[in-house]
Amino acid sequence: MAGKVKSVYVCSECGYESVKWFGKCPGCGEWNTMEEQTPIVSAKGITRSKASIKPVQRLNEIDSDIEKRLSTGIKEFDRVLGGGIVEGSLVLLSGDPGIGKSTILLQICQSLGQKHTILYISGEESARQIKLRANRLNVDTENLFILAETDVSLIVETIKAEKPNMVIIDSIQTMMIDDISSSAGSITQVRECTNIFMHLAKSLGIPIFVVGHVNKDGAIAGPKVLEHIVDTVLYFEGERNYSYRILRSAKNRFGSTNEIGVFEMTQSGMNEVENPSLMMLSGRPKNTSGTCVACTMEGSRPILAEVQGLVTSSGFGTPRRMSTGFDYNRMSMIIAVLEKRAGFLFNGMDTYLNIIGGLKLYEPAADLSVAMALISSLKDKPVNENTLAFGEIGLAGEIRAVNNCEQRITEAQRLGFTKCIIPFHNYKALSKEIKINMDIVPVRNIRSAFDAITEE
Repeated sequence: MAGKVKSVYVCSECGYESVKWFGKCPGCGEWNTMEEQTPIVSAKGITRSKASIKPVQRLNEIDSDIEKRLSTGIKEFDRVLGGGIVEGSLVLLSGDPGIGKSTILLQICQSLGQKHTILYISGEESARQIKLRANRLNVDTENLFILAETDVSLIVETIKAEKPNMVIIDSIQTMMIDDISSSAGSITQVRECTNIFMHLAKSLGIPIFVVGHVNKDGAIAGPKVLEHIVDTVLYFEGERNYSYRILRSAKNRFGSTNEIGVFEMTQSGMNEVENPSLMMLSGRPKNTSGTCVACTMEGSRPILAEVQGLVTSSGFGTPRRMSTGFDYNRMSMIIAVLEKRAGFLFNGMDTYLNIIGGLKLYEPAADLSVAMALISSLKDKPVNENTLAFGEIGLAGEIRAVNNCEQRITEAQRLGFTKCIIPFHNYKALSKEIKINMDIVPVRNIRSAFDAITEE
């Protein structure tokens, strides 16, 4: 008689396993993340080598030729991937429901289908539903094959038999292994299914795109180890009320991270935006207080964005403060520095901050633009519309240097700006070879920056 199968407890955040339940995970320290799971049984259809010793290779004997890449036909998508799809890579594409993950993958199929065969495996939609969406997007390539299946063992055998040039799995949360008793989408199922697809991609040299859902906090649903398994992690960002979408690379073993691509959602699908700065600044109000232009680096690309601030008298005992597209805690720090070091008082004032276009600014170089927008609204004094500013603000009120200063200036100059407020230390390090046809104003502190940015 077989013994009783004991269950284990797995952390939904980090994948830590334990034979007993913990309120706080010993691995990552998160609370209430331990979920009961049955022990993992080896999956069907996966054969492993019986050799006990595997031959090793000398480092200088390994072929180091540049990896082969497939162009998606969409420049913005290729930019985020680092130049195209690498053969044998496993790419995770995640984002909120309805943001356009399946749409852009079908559009890629239309371009790649001219020369390559693609197998689209769907666990959420029927073949007829995919056909209807393909008709709306004008996708009619003959090299696109559809399989509506969730059993991983059958999918593996199909891929080995058909040997397509690329595979799309939509989505990983619907895939399941029969030998694992937990339901589809559980921590164990997601982790083991991704592991199988990773070995399959490497062994056959076939690039595999895996679509992943996100949870309410915006993180990828499933264990954190899922992001460690794949080669590339792409996030689709954007608000439902905006037509613009931002594709961001959070991890890329074949290119730079934090690279972004900008798209616009239309009736005919995703249209790439080749000049994001011009798009972000369109419709900018003139001679209005509380607005300032920032220049932030997204990967290797400088992007100009409009920062808007609104400071008004509060009707409550505790002033209200809100931030959209910028870290709330950093905004609070900037306000504290403005009060302590520069004498701009925000006590009893409601403060609102917004980054136009749905863009999220993570870089400290946006500090100066945020401060200028808030002071401009507080004093009701407009910032010169042809002026932009960038720089990090320290707790002493000083403006600290940022990287890629020359690239930021060049981008601002290309878009017609005539004045740029930069940190003093960046000004001293500017190369004499760069052609600058705009007024560069170096500043050391916040008050001098505001005086310079509001000059006519």
